[in-house]
Amino acid sequence: MVNLEIINARLPGLPGWHRLRIDSEGSIESIRPMEAEIGEGDNAIALPKLDLAGDWISLAGVDLQINGALGKAFPDLEPADGQKLAEICQFLWQHGVDGFLPTIVTTAVEKIQLALSAFSSYSSGSDYPAPVSQSYESQSAKSQNAESQSGESQTAQVLGVHLEGPFLNPQKRGAHPAEYLLPLTIENVKRVLGDYASLVKVITLAPELDVTGEAIPYLRSLGIVVSLGHSMATAAEARLAFDRGATMVTHAFNAMPPLHHRQPGLLAEAILRPDVNCGLIADGEHVCPTMVDLLLRASIKKSKASPQASQDFSRKDNQDNQNNRNIFLVSDALAPIGLADGIYPWDNREISTRNGTARLLDGTLAGTTDPLLKGVQNLVKWGVCEAGEAIALATESPRKAIGLPGMSLGQKTSLLRWHLDEAAATLTWERV
Repeated sequence: MVNLEIINARLPGLPGWHRLRIDSEGSIESIRPMEAEIGEGDNAIALPKLDLAGDWISLAGVDLQINGALGKAFPDLEPADGQKLAEICQFLWQHGVDGFLPTIVTTAVEKIQLALSAFSSYSSGSDYPAPVSQSYESQSAKSQNAESQSGESQTAQVLGVHLEGPFLNPQKRGAHPAEYLLPLTIENVKRVLGDYASLVKVITLAPELDVTGEAIPYLRSLGIVVSLGHSMATAAEARLAFDRGATMVTHAFNAMPPLHHRQPGLLAEAILRPDVNCGLIADGEHVCPTMVDLLLRASIKKSKASPQASQDFSRKDNQDNQNNRNIFLVSDALAPIGLADGIYPWDNREISTRNGTARLLDGTLAGTTDPLLKGVQNLVKWGVCEAGEAIALATESPRKAIGLPGMSLGQKTSLLRWHLDEAAATLTWERV
């Protein structure tokens, strides 16, 4: 039984306006162009309707690189911190994120193991994704009431863990402490993963450290997505790593050689590969808007789907047509996200946060304190891509990068509504 019909909605990456039917369990029952004929008998059913009047509708965000929140860094997490992790999950849900990969940066192997054990023992108490609920703007005032009515908690889901290190090139370690970097060997990989290989979804490594060529195939055999980053790899070394099974790049442009007309490097090779997805921090500090524009233009892929297939919303694999760029946004947010600007502890050092940017006290760029969807808004404000394309980079693309389905039929889903003020070039969102 359908209990809601959303009409006059735009979907990221697709032309035209559409209607979506959501059933009583919060699953997508149908997606059709507005001009398509309604199924037999549907006209006789009096359906509650939500008219978006040309606003966009999307899945909520998925953040594949976030290092902590509300003052807690994920590498410092311990099994006793379950309540703090629950608060972080709720905080991220309020910021439009339904799923995330908590990221453990380079630290002592013992601390990595302790943090992994904490995530292993944590249970959010709800199935991913989060239920359709109130908008973020009204969430703080209505969360208890909405939660009691829905019977489900409003919380982002931990989708696994992203290990960013410790197998990084010392020349491109950035803010990662040099004393904890390790050579990339099978033995060291097993030490770091311990008993938690099934929990680790993504690992960032420098491929030039894989001297024997065994590490990447081994990680792929465990089902772990290998992302290249914090690396000095040449294009040839990157090509070899991709051929061995790497499928991702961590924060494009950052902690890697720049694009060069005679030494194209890791990023150029990644852009040319249709099977490689590049993460991007769209805060305006990690990568300037001009280079973001260049990356987005260079990463456009030709769609393999026919025009007829792109309009066939009965197809469960239609999410492949949502976005033709192999780019996804990440927040790369650090523990102070959600706190006021200031100076905060970070392992045995300190970071300073100001206007959404986090730096070591020596000025080294360390991360952000902006939520994921701020990057979507920045792309529109900078004028580097259309609103629908920007939305897809935080909702469809990250799901694709780790093998999750995009918007499709039968999917239990949490939806965001996006409104563009074209005159002001501002994009706002709320939960449906």
